[in-house]
Amino acid sequence: MTKARNIEEYIARQRQALASNPECGTTHYNLGVALLGKQQDAEAEHAFLQAIDCSPSLAEAYVQLGGLCLKRGDLDGCLDWNQRAVKARPGFSEGYGNIGFVHMQKGELDLAIKALKRATAFNFRFVQGYTTLATAYMLKGQVDDAIEACLKAIEAVPDFPVAHNNLGIAYLEKGEREKAREHIRKARELGYEVAPEILKELDL
Repeated sequence: MTKARNIEEYIARQRQALASNPECGTTHYNLGVALLGKQQDAEAEHAFLQAIDCSPSLAEAYVQLGGLCLKRGDLDGCLDWNQRAVKARPGFSEGYGNIGFVHMQKGELDLAIKALKRATAFNFRFVQGYTTLATAYMLKGQVDDAIEACLKAIEAVPDFPVAHNNLGIAYLEKGEREKAREHIRKARELGYEVAPEILKELDL
C-alpha cells in the first residue's frame, strides 16, 4: 500500500471519528497533522484551531499553529502561539524551545537564552533545545557556555550531527584545534554538511 493511500485512509478515519464525536480535540489534532503531511496547510490550520476549541490544554496544537506561522515568515505569530502553548501546559519543553528560537531570530539573545534554559531544564534530553541554546551563546560570544550546551546535547543523543558541528566551531573559536577537528570529522561522518570555510580552516 502506498504512503499516499495510507494518509488518505488515515484522514478518512479521522473524519469518520469526528462525524460521531465532533468534540474530540485529539482527533481534530491528528487530522491536522495528517493534512500537514499532505501540505494542505489551510485545512490543517482549521483542524488545529478546532482542536484547541475542543481541548484548550492541547499544547501540541498551539505549537503546530506556531509552526504554520513560521512557515509564512510570521515570527510574532509563531511566538504568540508558543507562548500560549506554555500557558496551556507549563513545563512544555517544545514550546519554550520554539520561543527561544524565535527570540534568537529576532536578535533578542537574552530572551532566547532564558527560554532555551527553561526548555532544557524541563527536558534534559531535549537535544534540539541544547543546540539552539549553544547557537545563542555563540552569538553572544559566550563560547564556554556554548561548549557546555553542546556537550549536554551529545550526552543526550551521542550521534546528533548538528551538536558535533557546533561543538567543533566553538572549540575552533577557543583555539582548541584538535578537539575542533575531532567533532567536525564526527559531524561529517554522521552526514552533516560542514561549511567549507570551517573545513578549510581545519585543513580537513
